[in-house]
Amino acid sequence: MSYRKLQIWILAREVVIDVHEMSLNLPKFELYEEGSQIRRSSKTTKATIVEGYGRRRYKQDWIKFIVYALSSNDETLDHLENLWDTKSLTDQMIFISLKYKIETLGKMLNKFLQVVEQEHQSSK
Repeated sequence: MSYRKLQIWILAREVVIDVHEMSLNLPKFELYEEGSQIRRSSKTTKATIVEGYGRRRYKQDWIKFIVYALSSNDETLDHLENLWDTKSLTDQMIFISLKYKIETLGKMLNKFLQVVEQEHQSSK
């Protein structure tokens, strides 16, 4: 199996693409401020899933990287809300769609973490 078949990675990839596209339409000053931050945190979420998958043989590492992915996803949501609250992002449909995907990814990561932790407990 490949990490590319993980539903969490597939959704994280969608978030990266959507965030990137959204950020290109932000006011110029935001491209290098909040725009840069939200692009980085969304990419970190996806990359951390990949890195954790590569370490899945070591359950504690796998768990640690899922937690890192969760925290980066939370950071992405915070940046999105900052953009909306400051009116740098004004397209409500884009905001709602991205918020939904980011929140869904967070729920999926939480569930995935529970499954990995349970498997870790049962393999002892």
